Amino acid sequence: MEKRFEYFAHLAVMFILVAGCFLVLRPFLAAIMLATVVCVSTWPVYRWLVRKMRGSLTFAALTMTLSLALLLILPLALTAYSLADNITALYDGIKQAIDAGYIEPPGWLGKIPIIGESLDNYWQLLASSRAEMRALAERLLAPSKDFLLAGGILLGQGVLQMSLAAFVCFFFYRDGEALIRFINVAMDRIVGTSAAKVLDTISNTVQGVMYGLLGTGLAQGLVATIGFAIAGVPAALLLGFTTFLFSLIPIGPPLIWGSAALWLFYTSSTGWRIFMLLWGFFLISGVDNVVKPLLISRSSNLPFMLILFGVTGGVIAFGFVGVFIGPTLLAVGFSLIQEWQTRASKA
Repeated sequence: MEKRFEYFAHLAVMFILVAGCFLVLRPFLAAIMLATVVCVSTWPVYRWLVRKMRGSLTFAALTMTLSLALLLILPLALTAYSLADNITALYDGIKQAIDAGYIEPPGWLGKIPIIGESLDNYWQLLASSRAEMRALAERLLAPSKDFLLAGGILLGQGVLQMSLAAFVCFFFYRDGEALIRFINVAMDRIVGTSAAKVLDTISNTVQGVMYGLLGTGLAQGLVATIGFAIAGVPAALLLGFTTFLFSLIPIGPPLIWGSAALWLFYTSSTGWRIFMLLWGFFLISGVDNVVKPLLISRSSNLPFMLILFGVTGGVIAFGFVGVFIGPTLLAVGFSLIQEWQTRASKA
């Protein structure tokens, strides 16, 4: 009886301790998880830096941390600032254009098959009534403004979370070898002889998903920047980087190149409009169908729906950084299930 009481007392103490640690770390959980994903993905680069710096762990960790800040955090902060700064100006500019007078519908509107004539007539009806057009603009623009401002706030929160994650990354890099030894011992006790293979599966999956997400984003951002520059779209570099950010969301890039195509419909010739639509559909969005599966499939056969659920659920659970955390967690779980299924079928 006494031994049983001691056993349950130990369990209660352990539960309270784990719960207390979780409550303390919960505000930093997203940053810690993101730092883990980043460090696992970039560990080969860090080890290469350590060799180049003659074994200096601190300087190598500091170099990696500063590189992450320059390559990810600074551009993200500039994008968030630019988005928040220009949304109100864009909103006011559209309202002033409506208040200034009649806005001629684009010539192509009436040529759209089946619905073109109806759309053109509705535009003419709105244009003849300033009050009606202003009311419609308010109904359409106000939610769009709120949505974009919420996106800017989300990016701002992402900057803070990624800054904290970069701080955590420094210690994960510097003390990574000790952490790896601790994890190996813990996994040996939990999983047994297959611990090394499970850890390899986790590492390969994390690297594959991160390379897939970031590699696809960089490719889409580069292709988008080239297309915007060729078509004469203003702020091509900023829009290209925004495409890189939005590429982390499955339907993100069409929102950017589609908006650029819509701008060209009002300001440029028919040739450039068609060019932007074709460039966006076949090249910018086409990259997602080629590069991402190629990179991710090198480490795991991750279904598209799992990526979609991971991105969406990750953002809901962790904010902007959930774009990286969500798909990675689901990918690791999916890969481990596949691994255990394979082992069970061989047994």
